[in-house]
Amino acid sequence: MTPQATTTIIDGKQVAADTRGRIRGEVSAFRDEHGFAPGLATVLVGDDPASHVYVGHKRRDCAEVGMESIHAELPADVAQDELAARLRELGEDPRVNGIILQLPLPDGLDADALIPLIHPDKDVDGLTPVSAGRLVQGREGMVPCTPAGVMELLRHAGAELRGAEAVVVGRSNLVGKPLAHLLLARHATVTVCHSRTRDLAEVCRRADVLVAAVGVPRLVTGEMVKEGAVVIDVGINRVDGKLVGDVDFDSAAPRAGAITPVPGGVGPMTRAMLLANTLEAARLQAAAR
Repeated sequence: MTPQATTTIIDGKQVAADTRGRIRGEVSAFRDEHGFAPGLATVLVGDDPASHVYVGHKRRDCAEVGMESIHAELPADVAQDELAARLRELGEDPRVNGIILQLPLPDGLDADALIPLIHPDKDVDGLTPVSAGRLVQGREGMVPCTPAGVMELLRHAGAELRGAEAVVVGRSNLVGKPLAHLLLARHATVTVCHSRTRDLAEVCRRADVLVAAVGVPRLVTGEMVKEGAVVIDVGINRVDGKLVGDVDFDSAAPRAGAITPVPGGVGPMTRAMLLANTLEAARLQAAAR
């Protein structure tokens, strides 16, 4: 089946490009006001090819919008203490407004012990316990990039969240949990589903806004989608050499009012929101000086 004429395909690539364009202008204004450009530090450990590609994209994104890119590259056999010291140094460096520790780390390094060492005001990935606590309490702070990107796509799609029933399939610390809090902050009624949820299909069918972020290819089928719902697919899975989402697009799109494709939906927004977070961190730090 193909999407109905009334189904809106949410173009994450275009929204991300528009977001970068806006940020480029705001970075220029920030530089004019403060005399320096926001700086993003990327910390890359080891020689994982995918990690090198991801960090390369982030550094190019910085260049595109006029941000400074500060890069630290360490060998795979770096000691935990040495990596910890580097994170602390970046936290004290006034040139650095945001810090990214590229994951996964090589064997022998404890990411759970290292992430809390990132200065919470520079935690542009929104992964530290302090950032998570601020989000839960509704305080100002950094929000994980993918949930922030989902919220921007919902805004772009014109989704009315106040009073809406939102269902999030997936409860990860990176996407599901923070997204639930962001939706609550916009006055949605939120249900978080997971592997123990009874009658997942019935719960999903109640959703005005349905977000799939569980990492199971095509888990959400058309029969699980409420007519006219906004469907956001966070999943990226490789099946038979092809990238597919957690939503079966072909069966879900005809029922949805708006839906994101995979690829080209949420993915581009994650990188764009990293830039937005870095700019916001720079603003907060400049205001505190």
